[in-house]
Amino acid sequence: MDWRAEVLDQLDFYWTMWRPGLDGLTDEEYFWEPVAECWSLRQVDDGWAMDFGYPEPVPPPFTTIAWRLGHISGHVFAMRASNHFGDASYRMDDHDYPGTAAAALSYLDEQKALWRNGIGALDAEGWEKPVGPAEGPFADRSYVALALHLNRELFHHGAEVSLLRDLYRASAGRSFT
Repeated sequence: MDWRAEVLDQLDFYWTMWRPGLDGLTDEEYFWEPVAECWSLRQVDDGWAMDFGYPEPVPPPFTTIAWRLGHISGHVFAMRASNHFGDASYRMDDHDYPGTAAAALSYLDEQKALWRNGIGALDAEGWEKPVGPAEGPFADRSYVALALHLNRELFHHGAEVSLLRDLYRASAGRSFT
């Protein structure tokens, strides 16, 4: 099995279908809170932080496009690219998230490219190697398993972002509270 070809084909296929649909995202749409008590990105001092709780509340709060794109670009791509192919400096609790839709899309593209380039450079043996301590309790899982998991995260949250864009347009930006 050529895991590299299969996983990258899956990632690239989804990306080329999904990513163009984010073009034209406005700041109003990016920060739109359709219901009360959404988790989003919030300005703190001279940067932007993500609403977060650990352990996550049950049920988890509804999240904005800003939160979801921050999760995809930061937690899914940037953290993994940094931990596995970079300097391991990314920290979820000390990260400045993009404060505009345009900056978010640029950051998303940049971090996806870093992740894709990292896994794209793995040889056949690399795909089967354990990911190591950067993945905590999943340290013994392979890069195949990690890449498939991150693809699932992109597909899942990407679909949510697309749905929120549809709802925003259909509701003319009104909230449902």
